[in-house]
Amino acid sequence: MGDTGSVRRIGTPRQEPTPMPRLAVYALVVCLLAAVAAVVSFTQGSLIGIVWVLLAGLSSNMAWYYLRRAKVEKAARAAKATG
Repeated sequence: MGDTGSVRRIGTPRQEPTPMPRLAVYALVVCLLAAVAAVVSFTQGSLIGIVWVLLAGLSSNMAWYYLRRAKVEKAARAAKATG
Protein backbone atom coordinates (compact mmCIF):
# COMPACT_ATOMS: atom_id res chain seq x y z
CA MET A 1 0.00 0.00 0.00
CA GLY A 2 1.84 3.07 1.19
CA ASP A 3 4.77 3.95 3.37
CA THR A 4 3.98 3.13 6.98
CA GLY A 5 6.77 5.28 8.29
CA SER A 6 8.71 2.34 9.67
CA VAL A 7 12.42 2.04 9.17
CA ARG A 8 13.39 -0.33 6.40
CA ARG A 9 16.14 -2.75 7.31
CA ILE A 10 18.93 -3.35 4.86
CA GLY A 11 18.44 -6.57 2.96
CA THR A 12 14.68 -6.83 3.36
CA PRO A 13 12.94 -7.12 0.01
CA ARG A 14 10.39 -4.56 -1.06
CA GLN A 15 6.88 -5.57 -1.99
CA GLU A 16 6.58 -6.40 -5.67
CA PRO A 17 3.79 -4.82 -7.71
CA THR A 18 0.74 -6.91 -8.47
CA PRO A 19 1.15 -9.01 -11.63
CA MET A 20 -2.14 -7.84 -13.15
CA PRO A 21 -2.54 -4.08 -13.48
CA ARG A 22 -5.39 -3.19 -11.18
CA LEU A 23 -6.54 -0.10 -13.09
CA ALA A 24 -6.85 -2.14 -16.29
CA VAL A 25 -9.08 -4.64 -14.53
CA TYR A 26 -11.27 -1.87 -13.12
CA ALA A 27 -11.54 -0.21 -16.53
CA LEU A 28 -12.48 -3.53 -18.11
CA VAL A 29 -15.20 -4.11 -15.52
CA VAL A 30 -16.59 -0.62 -16.17
CA CYS A 31 -16.52 -1.33 -19.90
CA LEU A 32 -18.48 -4.55 -19.51
CA LEU A 33 -21.03 -2.96 -17.18
CA ALA A 34 -21.48 0.00 -19.52
CA ALA A 35 -22.02 -2.33 -22.46
CA VAL A 36 -24.69 -4.25 -20.53
CA ALA A 37 -26.32 -0.98 -19.48
CA ALA A 38 -26.34 0.17 -23.12
CA VAL A 39 -28.05 -3.01 -24.26
CA VAL A 40 -30.65 -2.78 -21.51
CA SER A 41 -31.23 0.90 -22.26
CA PHE A 42 -31.68 0.34 -25.99
CA THR A 43 -34.03 -2.61 -25.45
CA GLN A 44 -36.19 -0.39 -23.27
CA GLY A 45 -36.31 2.18 -26.07
CA SER A 46 -34.23 4.84 -24.33
CA LEU A 47 -31.64 6.85 -26.22
CA ILE A 48 -29.53 7.28 -23.06
CA GLY A 49 -27.84 4.09 -24.26
CA ILE A 50 -25.71 6.30 -26.49
CA VAL A 51 -24.02 7.67 -23.37
CA TRP A 52 -23.40 4.10 -22.14
CA VAL A 53 -21.83 3.19 -25.49
CA LEU A 54 -19.51 6.20 -25.25
CA LEU A 55 -18.56 5.25 -21.69
CA ALA A 56 -17.85 1.69 -22.80
CA GLY A 57 -15.57 2.98 -25.54
CA LEU A 58 -13.70 5.26 -23.19
CA SER A 59 -13.19 2.59 -20.55
CA SER A 60 -12.05 0.02 -23.12
CA ASN A 61 -9.41 2.47 -24.32
CA MET A 62 -8.31 3.00 -20.73
CA ALA A 63 -8.02 -0.77 -20.18
CA TRP A 64 -5.99 -1.15 -23.37
CA TYR A 65 -3.69 1.70 -22.32
CA TYR A 66 -3.02 0.33 -18.83
CA LEU A 67 -2.41 -3.21 -20.11
CA ARG A 68 0.00 -1.92 -22.74
CA ARG A 69 1.81 0.27 -20.20
CA ALA A 70 2.22 -2.69 -17.85
CA LYS A 71 3.60 -4.79 -20.70
CA VAL A 72 6.16 -2.09 -21.60
CA GLU A 73 7.19 -1.66 -17.95
CA LYS A 74 7.60 -5.43 -17.56
CA ALA A 75 9.80 -5.55 -20.67
CA ALA A 76 11.87 -2.62 -19.37
CA ARG A 77 12.39 -4.36 -16.01
CA ALA A 78 13.42 -7.57 -17.78
CA ALA A 79 15.86 -5.68 -20.00
CA LYS A 80 17.29 -3.87 -16.99
CA ALA A 81 17.73 -7.12 -15.07
CA THR A 82 19.57 -8.84 -17.91
CA GLY A 83 21.84 -5.89 -18.40
